[in-house]
Parts: sequence; C-alpha cells; structure tokens
Amino acid sequence: MTDTTPHETRPPQERGRRRRAALLEAAVDLLTEGGFAAVSHRAVAQRAGLPLAATTYYFASRDQLLSEAFAQLVDDELAATRTLITRHGLTHLAAYMAPDRNRQLGLWELYVHAGRDPALQQIARRWTDGCVATVADALGLPPDDPRARLLYTTISALWLEHVVEQRPLQQSQALLEAALKMCSHPQ
Repeated sequence: MTDTTPHETRPPQERGRRRRAALLEAAVDLLTEGGFAAVSHRAVAQRAGLPLAATTYYFASRDQLLSEAFAQLVDDELAATRTLITRHGLTHLAAYMAPDRNRQLGLWELYVHAGRDPALQQIARRWTDGCVATVADALGLPPDDPRARLLYTTISALWLEHVVEQRPLQQSQALLEAALKMCSHPQ
C-alpha cells in the first residue's frame, strides 16, 4: 500500500518563494550592514538560516544576487521616501535623513557601484526617477518639470553629505529651504 499522505502542508512553490525571499532579505541586510563586500553566497545563506546550496539554486551568480538585492533595497527606500514626504513634506529634511545610516550607506554604495556595472544602472535609474516623481508630486509639478529634478538633485547631494560626511542637519536644512523657494516659484 502506498502512502499518499502529504509530507508538507504547503505547496513546494510557496516554500521556494519563502526561501528565495529569505535569501534576498538576508542579502539586503548584509548590504546595509557591511556594503557590497559583505555579500557572498555563504554569508547570505548563513544569515537566512539556509544551506549554502540554496543561494546558488535561486541565484545563478553573486551578480544576480546583488542586482536583485539592490532592486529590493531601491523599492523599499522609494516606498519609505514616498511615505516620509507624504507625511512630513519636503521641508523636513531630517525626517528622511534620519533613518538607519547603514541602510543609506548601502544604498549609496550600490548606486555608485552602478556607475561601473551596467546591470545595476537600470536599477539606479529607477531609484532616481522614482525620487524625482515623488518630489514632483509633492510640489504639484509634472514629473518631467526640470524644477523637480533640480530639487531632487539638491536633496540627494545634501543627503549624501549628511550620510557620508555627517554634516549637521541644520546646515542642510537651510540649503533645502532655499532650494524649495527657488523651485516653488512659477517659471
């Protein structure tokens, strides 16, 4: 007599999705904690609590793993940025510069790395375009209005200075307010 009792209550596809998601989450965590160099198949598998073979099963290469982790980080950060700007507006720079510094360093490190890796460039563009669209929306401008891109570029530079150089937010806040005044006036 053959045993037809299922050994697992969840379909195999769901288990695979959960494992892949756990690996991706572990890669994002490692990126934010230690940067690009911290992500290896071994480190990701260990962080996710899965066998090493799982990383190569779900991700053909370290490059694919990094690319997908960067995309996940970008998606998460875009959602968080939209929420913060919706909640606090564009005038409170501290609200969206205050989140986890390591996470921000990981994002910016990958953004710079995209300059040398064409596979990451599309993801970096998605980050920039998403931020510009969020700024344009907050200002009530069309996404292609140059003022939105100018303001986003200003915010990015101030954000990067704060994250990398740890400049005081008061200096950045004053510059942001001046940029907002310039970008808010009709052309």
